[in-house]
Amino acid sequence: MIEAARRQTRKYFGKTIQLYAPLYLSNECVNGCAYCGFNSKSQIKRITLTIDQVAREAGYLRKQGFQHVLMLTGESREVVPVDYLREAVKCLKKIFVSVSIEVYPLLEDEYRNLVEAGADGLTIYQETYHLPTYRKVHPFGPKRNYRFRLEAAERAAAAGMRKIGLGVLLGLYDWRYESEKLAQHLRYLLKKYWQTQFQLSFPRINPAETKFKAAHPVTDHELVRMICELRLAFPQVPFTLSTRERAELRDKIFPLGITSMSAGSITCPGGYSLGVKSGKQFEIADTRSVKEVCRSLVAAGYEPVFKDWERSFS
Repeated sequence: MIEAARRQTRKYFGKTIQLYAPLYLSNECVNGCAYCGFNSKSQIKRITLTIDQVAREAGYLRKQGFQHVLMLTGESREVVPVDYLREAVKCLKKIFVSVSIEVYPLLEDEYRNLVEAGADGLTIYQETYHLPTYRKVHPFGPKRNYRFRLEAAERAAAAGMRKIGLGVLLGLYDWRYESEKLAQHLRYLLKKYWQTQFQLSFPRINPAETKFKAAHPVTDHELVRMICELRLAFPQVPFTLSTRERAELRDKIFPLGITSMSAGSITCPGGYSLGVKSGKQFEIADTRSVKEVCRSLVAAGYEPVFKDWERSFS
């Protein structure tokens, strides 16, 4: 199965890995997600960047070579309203070729507003498709609304979002159940919104300020099995693997189905250029620099891609 997944990935994506960077704008949040360092009960320093600070952080990432950025916030409509998100997207679009967002679920018109501002991608994890577990780990806050979050990808697709990333937070519930439901969700969306590019991510729970313990920890072997099974089921769908995973594991498993990876990531607002060290969403495992990740890819015979049409790295 591993070799079949490797062949399918090379057939449709070649030996390339697209690199992107997460850019956190705010860690303000009103939810009580038990697993997240941003949850409203976490005793962390709360930060929301000004647009000028957003531009400064973006400039740092651009100098690292990135052309694709993922803009993230905690979930607080009051502190981070849609108007703020729109201004941030417009700022980032002046610097990067592609701007994706990972924010609280929006209404269709709100997604359309951000698409018009320049956002072309959305990442929206259901966290877990198992409803009893979902309610347990989301005890309060707007995120407790399971259905509103589940339908966010549809609203974004209807609003014209070009690419949409789905996933679950592995460790909350049995990975076999989650994999099956994720596949069902993806099949439905691919059929109904065939103009949209969908992609899958495979985040596993990492330590956060909450010290949350995963009830269903996923082993390396199980993670590889899930990636390979879904690659064989969806040979043309892009797969993403983040810096949640340690470097040696990422280097071993990316050829089995992964098409994009983050690099040099920091998970707190202002962490790149403003000197902020606290207020992280979670701890990253792959702490290598962008250049180190690129060298590892090149050594394995792969090309780091910073733009869809540019595959060189120096």
